[in-house]
Amino acid sequence: MSQPAATAIIADDEEPMRDMLRKRLSEVWPELTIVAEAANGIEAIALAGKHQPDIVFLDIRMPGLSGIEAARMLFNRCHIVFITAYDQYAIEAFEQGALDYLLKPVNADRLKLACGRLQTRLGKQPNNIEKQLSQLIRQTTGKPDREYLHWVQAQVGNSLRMISTREILFFRADEKYTRVQTLQGEVLIRKTLKELAEELDPNEFWRIHRSTLVRVDAIAEVTRDLRGRQMVRVRNFPEELEVSRGNTHLFQQM
Repeated sequence: MSQPAATAIIADDEEPMRDMLRKRLSEVWPELTIVAEAANGIEAIALAGKHQPDIVFLDIRMPGLSGIEAARMLFNRCHIVFITAYDQYAIEAFEQGALDYLLKPVNADRLKLACGRLQTRLGKQPNNIEKQLSQLIRQTTGKPDREYLHWVQAQVGNSLRMISTREILFFRADEKYTRVQTLQGEVLIRKTLKELAEELDPNEFWRIHRSTLVRVDAIAEVTRDLRGRQMVRVRNFPEELEVSRGNTHLFQQM
């Protein structure tokens, strides 16, 4: 029985670059199916959640959320290939083999080599590249990679529940408490939204409203209602979340 065709997403804020990469991929790896294209990191994360691709080709410099920041949310879900016009971006980190990179303009021979590497990894768990991504963030931003909150403690009845931040869809302020929404349901914690905003990774959670923090890779889409307000729809959750006027820059392409 033949294996199903590999799937991929291309994320680049320049449409001609997406077109060129799609064309060259069809030449060197015709069996690869491009299931979606994204113009920024936010779209890439949302589309990856929808399509569950084997591979994501990520431009490093994109508006809203960079390719490196997006990769940090995707690395354990698919294989990552960076695309960059800037060879100063810590190329030695890629050479370790946990992930790959392509320099713009993409060379056909180099693309063929990258695709060959990817084909040998298909069906295997993507390598843990957290340390490499941390190194890349330090080198490309000049900022130290600080330790952020990864677990939230919630009192549920007589027991203490530990909730991983990866399970959380969003936080919402509720007077002296904060509501924590996961796929399993909602719990209350005795920590303010202001405290959480300071302790959570700003690349993973965005404050879209003074009363709401949402996990970026839980965002399915952003739309406008009849009053012109931006509204966030979270995956597998029926209620839409309002984006305050002061935070519309987070979704600047809307």
